[in-house]
Amino acid sequence: MKPQRKLALVTGASGGLGLEFARLLARDGYDLALVARSETKLRDAAQSLSNEFGVEAVPVVLDLARPDSADELARQVARCDVLVNNAGFASNGRFDRIDENRISEEILLDVFALTRITRKYLPSMIERGDGKVLNIASTAGFLPGPFMSVYYACKAYVISFSQAVAEELRGTGVTVTCFCPGATDTGFAERAQTGETLLFKLPVSTARAMAKAGYRAMQRGKLVEVPWPPSNWFVELSSRLTPRRMLLWFSRKAVEVEGR
Repeated sequence: MKPQRKLALVTGASGGLGLEFARLLARDGYDLALVARSETKLRDAAQSLSNEFGVEAVPVVLDLARPDSADELARQVARCDVLVNNAGFASNGRFDRIDENRISEEILLDVFALTRITRKYLPSMIERGDGKVLNIASTAGFLPGPFMSVYYACKAYVISFSQAVAEELRGTGVTVTCFCPGATDTGFAERAQTGETLLFKLPVSTARAMAKAGYRAMQRGKLVEVPWPPSNWFVELSSRLTPRRMLLWFSRKAVEVEGR
């Protein structure tokens, strides 16, 4: 009888970083549960990965910004060996002008869903003494973010949460890794309306390169990974050394769009 392959669950898997993480996992022989709300793109991705790598790739069409999404996901996918919490989005604009429903959805997806999904799958990982969690944060999490205040705060939460839970799980055989990429060429900028900002006018990384860096860090059980290029390391270092007023000014200029 063939040994059962391990299962990896990837959120936000219909494109960008999520799809690249799924590709790396499939290459290494993991079966996949791919989660996103874009049904056509998700089913196409699942079929493509299954055909290319000979693994089972199951699309789970689900809006993770719904408050009950973690419960529904756990009903459809009972357990996993690797959890990649990648789903998230950002809003660009002055806080008081952003639609309140969008703010709620952003927090529900970037913070609440990530937290509850992690809680759903950790107990069985701990019971088996084996498992990996990869939480996708951002270099934004090291900074306050004028005009993207909610997103930057959400990613700060992910960094803090990931490190704390990782320490709690030390010695259990389960690792939690927090991956903090900088500007990356995915669909993120379009949804966040940041494509014309200084941040995305500078050279950006490819989704494939970033996924490889995050995947390597997860496999090593690294606590926090801030990947190449050096500009990402500069952001993390600046957050600790730069005077707060100057840091706020630089952070603002990176993402501000005039008139928004």
